[in-house]
Amino acid sequence: MKTTTDPDFAAREALRLLGPDPENWVPDRPGIDHNVTIIGGSGSGSTFVFALRRAGIGRVTGIDAADDEAHAGVWLTRARMKTLRTPKNLPGPELGIPELSFQAWYEARHGAAAYAQIDRIGRVAWAEYLSWYRQFLGIQVRYRTKLVRIQPDAGFFRLHLEVNGVPQVETTRKIIFANGVAGTGGPYIPPVLADLPRTLYAHTADAIDFEALRGKTVAVLGAAASAFDAAGVALESGAKAVHLFVRRSELASLSLLRVRDYPGAYDNYPQLPDAVRWFQAWRFHQAGTAPPPNSIKRAIAFPNFHIHLSAPWKSARKMGDRIAIQVNDDVFEFDFAIAGTGYFVDPTKRPELADFAQHIALWRDRYEPPEDLRDDNLGMHPYLGSAHEYQEKVPGTAPYLKDIHVFNPAGLVSFGLPVGDIHSIRRDVPAIVSGISHDLFFKDWAHHEARITGDIAPDFENSLYAAAVWKQPIKAATR
Repeated sequence: MKTTTDPDFAAREALRLLGPDPENWVPDRPGIDHNVTIIGGSGSGSTFVFALRRAGIGRVTGIDAADDEAHAGVWLTRARMKTLRTPKNLPGPELGIPELSFQAWYEARHGAAAYAQIDRIGRVAWAEYLSWYRQFLGIQVRYRTKLVRIQPDAGFFRLHLEVNGVPQVETTRKIIFANGVAGTGGPYIPPVLADLPRTLYAHTADAIDFEALRGKTVAVLGAAASAFDAAGVALESGAKAVHLFVRRSELASLSLLRVRDYPGAYDNYPQLPDAVRWFQAWRFHQAGTAPPPNSIKRAIAFPNFHIHLSAPWKSARKMGDRIAIQVNDDVFEFDFAIAGTGYFVDPTKRPELADFAQHIALWRDRYEPPEDLRDDNLGMHPYLGSAHEYQEKVPGTAPYLKDIHVFNPAGLVSFGLPVGDIHSIRRDVPAIVSGISHDLFFKDWAHHEARITGDIAPDFENSLYAAAVWKQPIKAATR
């Protein structure tokens, strides 16, 4: 058996046996810079670059507003968990090629026994894997490139960008939003915090200076994973005390997504009737998002951590350099507050969508739930097509919407899980790539029809086999 010290030997062999990428089959169009532009250059965006390349779709670009690879995505910035929240063996960016998986990458560097010992993938290890994935596959991401506005035009979009702070316009035929949890909305700031100066509070989506909280008393509003992770980091950074406030009478503990995480439900979920998909999303919202047990254990390991149940905030006001918070009939004082209150979905709040957000079909436009299942937040989610494309609120008013594909959590109601997480890659990346391939092919059908039915040069001349053609022997003449 051949041995090698190259940890990427198996991955190289897999690509060699897979064969070269197909040639780009999409014909150029005058004035069009890109066939596909991917907004977001972290794990999801990189996966799309590779998937489109393997589908023979060229002239693809990925952009990210971050300064560099280390600041793109959440893994080395806003994510504060020690390990990922998903099982370590979920299919992911490898797209069915085992040698490109996290497990193969990790075992090539640390051994199979080391992989077997880990329960969940370390957050930093995942970031290192994604960096390797980009470098090994030659995926280029254009950093410091911010999307400011999308302007629809005849058969394409004008993208108004800021590239290194300089305005620039590029054109593209297709757009994929692979831009994370805030991609179709933003961080949710509860109204109770609205009158406080931002120096006294932050959202978990912010870059929080936890070292500045050393010796301080900190309030955390919310009880999902990000809230507990922020509490854990604050405590580890030397906070004097951390109090976490929960609206419910107990912590959410039901992982409803897990009960439908089997191939039958996972693969066929998008074809379910609207009423079923709505009910499942409503049920998920009602149950709440359960924090992982290890995030809870991380915080409760500190004796100066306290959980307040049935404790919604009635008010929060500035009092000197501190915050006075009324909870039920009690008033607490804190030096700083952290909102672990998640994100909202509302396309009209995204400046890059301002030219046409009013035309995007939302779930509230397509489905009227029973009164006891109403949920205004779910109603604001876009009603997406099978390739995750936006659809028109009124048919015929904005046909270009079908060329914008959404791979972020705004797809929750349509697809049954927080789209953009590792869970969604195996099903949804191929669906989007297939939809894009279909659209690009049929939009240029005249070109392809001529290509596949036109004159074809022969592979060889008749002379190649002429000598072997059977000829009837000439019989000798008889007298």
